[in-house]
Amino acid sequence: MPLTDLSLAECREYRPDLPVPGDFEDFWQRTLAEAEAAGTEWAEPVVIPVANGLALVDTYDVTFAGFDGRPVRGWLRVPAGAAGPLGCVVEFLGYGRGRGLPHENLTYACAGYAHLVMDTRGQGWSAASGATDDPAPQNAGGVPGFLTRGIESPETFYYRRVYVDAARCVAAARTLPMVDPDRIAVTGISQGGGIALAAAGLVPGLAGVLADVPFLCNFRRGAEIAGRPPFTEIADYLRLHADRTEDVFRTLSYFDAALLAGRATAPSLFSVAMMDPICPPSTCFTAYHRYAGPKDVRVYEFSGHEGGTELHLAEKLAWLRRHLG
Repeated sequence: MPLTDLSLAECREYRPDLPVPGDFEDFWQRTLAEAEAAGTEWAEPVVIPVANGLALVDTYDVTFAGFDGRPVRGWLRVPAGAAGPLGCVVEFLGYGRGRGLPHENLTYACAGYAHLVMDTRGQGWSAASGATDDPAPQNAGGVPGFLTRGIESPETFYYRRVYVDAARCVAAARTLPMVDPDRIAVTGISQGGGIALAAAGLVPGLAGVLADVPFLCNFRRGAEIAGRPPFTEIADYLRLHADRTEDVFRTLSYFDAALLAGRATAPSLFSVAMMDPICPPSTCFTAYHRYAGPKDVRVYEFSGHEGGTELHLAEKLAWLRRHLG
């Protein structure tokens, strides 16, 4: 597919001014404090071994308290018989995906790490894919998807709940006996990459961040130029509700992963695809340039949203060996 955004040279220089709410820091401090204080039976993660049909990887069903103390599910996969403590990769998933089945997604466990995959609330196409409900009211704006759900206010916006889930997932990982709490990296592709950046900005002390073709960055530009969903959900919503444009982008400003990346200090590796119609490269570079910690980027000039695929996975494994051991 053709280039539809800035050139690579222009992306390397692109540093837009993003709107920062005056109470941005207070909003997130209050949100995380409320999540920490929520009483729940899942305050301590519940970890249950499950059969996966595999000889070399063990899988555990993990439940921990997310936003408002509600249960969030995940899979923990470790090398068979591992007692730990191991370096851990916490993974957040792409748009519409749930955690899947116990025998899926084995690379990080096979590489010797504990691998905790967080279910994304309300997402997943079947009971076998996603196992975490989102009981909050659904978006009444007439646009399918998650990106405009609760967009009327920062308090009700869908990604407020998801970002808190991500922060609580890292906190849960730190309590697991198989995990070295000082050697945790977060990762994700697309939506998962944006959530990883948000988690890195909300949770101190991470050992690494791996964000691939990250979504949820520079919302206004994404809504203006992306050729395919999910950014197009914002444009579709505002086509129906043109009088809400200012309020919508004010809500989104609290959740821009590029702004949260400006609070992150862990070493990071980004990947960007220059022919990406879903997460335009200029939006990804917005987050890369704002990222506050040590950073590096791999650019795939002729790739679409698939990014660097298995070639980049090899880059990530080499990066993890350097940073997690």
